[in-house]
Amino acid sequence: MKLFNIKEGSVVRVHSSPFKLEKDIQKLVENNTGTLFNLEYVRSEFTVESFRLDTLCYDKESNSFVIIEYKNDKKFSVIDQGYTYLSLLLNNRAEFILEYNESKDGILKRDDIDWSQSRVLFISPRFTEYQKHSVNFKDVPFELWEIHKYENDTIGLQKHEPSSSASIQMTSSGKSGSVVDSVSREVKVYNEDYHLYKNENRPQETIDLYYKLKERILDLGDDIEIKYLAQTVQFKIDKSIVDLIIYNSGVVAVINVKKDELEDPRKETQDMSEKGHWGNGDYKYKVNSDSDIEYAIYLIEQAYNKA
Repeated sequence: MKLFNIKEGSVVRVHSSPFKLEKDIQKLVENNTGTLFNLEYVRSEFTVESFRLDTLCYDKESNSFVIIEYKNDKKFSVIDQGYTYLSLLLNNRAEFILEYNESKDGILKRDDIDWSQSRVLFISPRFTEYQKHSVNFKDVPFELWEIHKYENDTIGLQKHEPSSSASIQMTSSGKSGSVVDSVSREVKVYNEDYHLYKNENRPQETIDLYYKLKERILDLGDDIEIKYLAQTVQFKIDKSIVDLIIYNSGVVAVINVKKDELEDPRKETQDMSEKGHWGNGDYKYKVNSDSDIEYAIYLIEQAYNKA
């Protein structure tokens, strides 16, 4: 990635300043897990059985554990290490809960956690094409993040997105009884197709409505990211702006604006602030047809401006 500064109408190249040690990356990320990944830091160098996990975090949006590993070694196997760590997590759930409660003075219980959304983040200055290709499946519960440091104390993060629609279960490594198979039976990777087609009777009109609403939301700003959770499609910057829930009859927008801070001149939203953790917002608005999209964007843009 090339980086430039603008000075008096001209661009000046910002040169890279590579991390000297893997530990430098780890320290930086652990001090900023909330800002970088919206994760709650739990513990560094967490040892389970004979394995030592670099960083243990918790995702409060998906109620799941996240393991972060830092790599400068280009020879390691993402698949082998990733599935080994997830298997370790699933087979030692009590230890992870205990570690969270002791580190965070919490009262996390086994039933509070959505184990199906557990995942591993690999962070490295560079991944080989072989490593990228090895996780190029739609249902691999890993994320590859390249991190770069520049001479002006700027950090760049780039996520490698899989491009294949193939399932890892179709490979030989996904055969019955393997680590991949046992983990895949419990850990799920949610994506757009899951939300659109989990109900096989979903009307095409509703699918089209979702796509139109999605496009308008993304038009609000280039900094908006999409996160697919078990129940919602989340649009976020550092935190959720709006969560979409797709029903056969339409799309519900759960708008993340605090109680009494949303301007709703039509009085068409429903206050969800007393309903507990319903999506990630305090107001919901039902989009039933194309005619509702404009008002939905008016409401959602308020959350975007407050993010």
